[in-house]
Amino acid sequence: MDAHEGTQQSQQLILAHKVFLLKHRDVPDIEKVRLKDEVLNTVKSNDMTPYYENLVADKVLDLDHSVLDSMRAKNEEEIKKLDEKIADAEENLGESEVREAHLAKFLYFIQIGEKEKALEQLKVTENKTVAVGQKMDLVFYSLQIGFFYMDFDLISKSIDKAKNLFEKGGDWERKNRLKVYEGLYCMSTRNFKKAANLFLDSISTFTTYELFPYDTFIFYTVLTSIISLDRVSLKQKVVDAPEILTVIGKIPHLSEFLNSLYNCQYKSFFLAFAGLTEQIKLDRYLHLHFRFYMREVRTVVYSQFLESYKSVTIEAMAKAFGVTVEFIDQELSRFIAAGKLHCKIDKVAGVLETNRPDAKNALYQATIKQGDFLLNRIQKLSRVIDL
Repeated sequence: MDAHEGTQQSQQLILAHKVFLLKHRDVPDIEKVRLKDEVLNTVKSNDMTPYYENLVADKVLDLDHSVLDSMRAKNEEEIKKLDEKIADAEENLGESEVREAHLAKFLYFIQIGEKEKALEQLKVTENKTVAVGQKMDLVFYSLQIGFFYMDFDLISKSIDKAKNLFEKGGDWERKNRLKVYEGLYCMSTRNFKKAANLFLDSISTFTTYELFPYDTFIFYTVLTSIISLDRVSLKQKVVDAPEILTVIGKIPHLSEFLNSLYNCQYKSFFLAFAGLTEQIKLDRYLHLHFRFYMREVRTVVYSQFLESYKSVTIEAMAKAFGVTVEFIDQELSRFIAAGKLHCKIDKVAGVLETNRPDAKNALYQATIKQGDFLLNRIQKLSRVIDL
């Protein structure tokens, strides 16, 4: 995987995204024909025998025995050469050359999509590696393997390993790169708040082009920030951020989505949101959270609208959002029942009455509850002591 080659995205991650689109039911058949050709060409050019077999098993590609046999023969030949280089290095060269020979074999296993053997070879290469920086680079390779296969257990362990290495040293460039990897992991596992904070910390120092282009990074940053930050923080860190302003116009609907929310232009917001749904649905890391994200965004925008009113007619709210009274009535009913919105509907009068929770009262109730719990524990302890 091309972890350090300038501003190029990893070819394996590009391939993984194309395979994801091939499996997606919302992608048109004519588009899938093109994607299938591109996937097959990438697999053949990299001699990805194990990955090809997996794609055939998943019915993504058709089995071609001649292609399979040709790739397998090339794999065997290349692995034999790599083993010979390792043996030669161990007999005639120094520790640095031995490590480089093992690293080359590890990278080849990644190239051909041989996950298990790659991870085995990674351990061998780690044992030959002394410098903290080089160990960190190996962790980044393992993180890329994790994202290629969407192996969250491997990703989580690799992030923990990287953090332990940073306690022993490590440069700022690698630390900043790790924030983006961890942010992507958090976003992929629905921890949007932590993802937003990590992405925002990395905006001015972004160099993690092997994961995705800068435009995609800004796309993820804006999406996660909208449902995670309060209005003041959103203005300071996102709406007015120069790094975001230079790129956001290139991403369809994203500028309207962000600015119409902040400027309370709710009709424009819904139109922009509708335009973004397709991008979220067809995103490899976000598609599983599509429904959840839709709910969270609507909670944010409805809460913001209601924040300005003690009471407001349902008709006025429907008009502000450019939808029917029936739609807004159904929407609010669901969110109120789920405890997402603090208001009640007077159906007869056609009015919404807000009942925002008092923060001081909530703190008082929580203190009373904790006090009762503590007293019960003390009483139980006193009985034990008396015995």
